[in-house]
Amino acid sequence: MNGSSGSQGHHVSGEKQQVHHVSRPILNNGPKHRPLTPMRRCRGVACVAIILSTAFLLIVYLAPITTFVVRLFSVHYSRKATSFLFGIWLSLWPFLFEKINKTKVVFSGENVPPKRRVLLFANHRTEVDWMYLWDLALRKGHLGYIKYILKSSLMKLPIFSWAFHIFEFIPVERKWEIDEAIIQNKLSKFKNPRDPIWLAVFPEGTDYTEKKCIKSQEYASEHGLPKLEHVLLPKTKGFICCLQELRSSLDEVYDVTIAYKHRLPDFLDNVYGVDPSEVHIHIRTVQLHHIPTSEDEITEWMIERFRQKDQLLSDFFVKGHFPDEGMEGDLSTPKCLANFLTVVGLTVICLYLTLFSSVWFKVYVLASCAYLSFVTYYSILPPQLIGSPEGDVKAKKAV
Repeated sequence: MNGSSGSQGHHVSGEKQQVHHVSRPILNNGPKHRPLTPMRRCRGVACVAIILSTAFLLIVYLAPITTFVVRLFSVHYSRKATSFLFGIWLSLWPFLFEKINKTKVVFSGENVPPKRRVLLFANHRTEVDWMYLWDLALRKGHLGYIKYILKSSLMKLPIFSWAFHIFEFIPVERKWEIDEAIIQNKLSKFKNPRDPIWLAVFPEGTDYTEKKCIKSQEYASEHGLPKLEHVLLPKTKGFICCLQELRSSLDEVYDVTIAYKHRLPDFLDNVYGVDPSEVHIHIRTVQLHHIPTSEDEITEWMIERFRQKDQLLSDFFVKGHFPDEGMEGDLSTPKCLANFLTVVGLTVICLYLTLFSSVWFKVYVLASCAYLSFVTYYSILPPQLIGSPEGDVKAKKAV
């Protein structure tokens, strides 16, 4: 899910400097925080099986209703219904991370209000950073509205590609001459201020590794840019494009810095609950009038934000925490359980209707799979036929 900025370039140049590689903490060579026992392996497989089976059946049964039938009458309410259902299912992941695996998620920085339309940019420590943004969005009541810019190759994954499409994620080729038009086209459909959106961007364009960091430092030395130790130099074209497309309707920009104790996790570590022991998420809000308007100035501004992220991470590795901790509380266990039972209950009903009820439900499932495959392959969604999205906005303003 790290295709957000892979094709973007740097715009700032300067005097060459000598490269000096500073040692960084090695986070992947030590033992895992918890041993991978047979019990943890079985529990992880069972959890993923439940999450995937619920995703498949809920998408097959509900997506044609919310993304086709409702959308014919209102794009706004189609997105609202889809995001509501998406959020219910997606909250299973924070439940797995925080309640089942006992991963501690620590928030720090500013206690941000639950804004409706947010552009969020974060550093990219590992392949699962984007999953922990769900923990923030869930606490702010906007889990179903979070969207990512992802590699187009992920759209080839069965079932997942359906979900990525109906939730209106943005697939890119990592070639800016192609991606610019794709991003502009997708975001042009999200300018209705009534539609909540949390768009997450990873300006580094790829997850952090020692090798990539050395290459980034070499580039920085050649172009007179800051040599960063714990983040890569940001590639800003994608962020600038998103900002320009949404700026007039955004509420705020969130600057998020993510760190892990004591080992960088991968996807299977998350599933089995062996790592990480703690996830630290530092949040700062940025008012739109504090962000420059020209591309060169935005690039310089973004590089300065990543220099500050690098300093935050340097301090984190020394002190073991970010400043101003405790901005968010723990998830409610009763609410997590109630949501889990709701999702599982709906899935059981869908499974029963498919296997043991009328043959027409089997026909519906086949038709739904065909519909989802068609709209995903051709990257389309039905237009609003009754009224118009613009008319909805004018009517709302008139009221």
